[in-house]
Amino acid sequence: MEAASQLKRSTSGFRIRSVALPVEHGGWSLLLEPIVLGLMLVSTVPGLFVSLAATGAFLARHPFKLAVGDWRRNRNTARTLAAQRFAIVYVCIAILGLALAIKTGGTVLLLPLLFAMPCVILQLFYDSIGRSRALIPELAGSISTGAVATAIAIGGGWPRPAAFGLWVILAARTVPTILYVRARLRRLHGKQVSTSGVIFVHFLGMLVVISLATVQLAPVLAVLPILILLLRAIIGFSKFDRQVTAKKLGLREVAFGAMTIFFVVFGYAWSFTS
Repeated sequence: MEAASQLKRSTSGFRIRSVALPVEHGGWSLLLEPIVLGLMLVSTVPGLFVSLAATGAFLARHPFKLAVGDWRRNRNTARTLAAQRFAIVYVCIAILGLALAIKTGGTVLLLPLLFAMPCVILQLFYDSIGRSRALIPELAGSISTGAVATAIAIGGGWPRPAAFGLWVILAARTVPTILYVRARLRRLHGKQVSTSGVIFVHFLGMLVVISLATVQLAPVLAVLPILILLLRAIIGFSKFDRQVTAKKLGLREVAFGAMTIFFVVFGYAWSFTS
């Protein structure tokens, strides 16, 4: 019992888990959606290594934020040291996964990851100045994760236009969702929000996916979940859904994310067999 207690807490009283793992459910959803989408469409060894690299990079961000925050406050505690060590371990996992992905799938896998780097750098910059919850880094982070699905698809031999189409579909799902969730949370705190702008972005996302489907870079069924997200936003901002809690809102969005992945995967499977 004593040994187990020591694993949970350091001498300074912080929980190891609070340093090693991020607590935001939304972040886990943003990581898993492109991984699950990519691997369900193209299950390959390079794809598994890309997923490993993405997981390592995702996990490294949380201890990195903690360590940088302590440095900015001139703190050097046991938690700071633990955060540094976890960040290093996770970065090593990311580098190993990326190296194995390149070895098994070729350097072509790097193309979408390189395109995502500006968003990643922007997000890390905001993390370093303690503003990770601002709108810009949240949007940058949500957009960058879609590169994982594209890299997995390219590693599985997909044509580049179709592989990048996955990224666009995921962006059409995540960007409006970020804006919607932020607006709903502001409402829960009694603040004024502009709902028309959020609805407009949802509508744009649907138009983009319709355009992809028109030029056969996305299945027609991919339009359906984006339409459902638009309807969700309209209903969510109405008087019929004002009693939802932040926790319920988060769980709903996880379900909407799973729904989106299901329809996209089913749409590709249906188009391949028809």
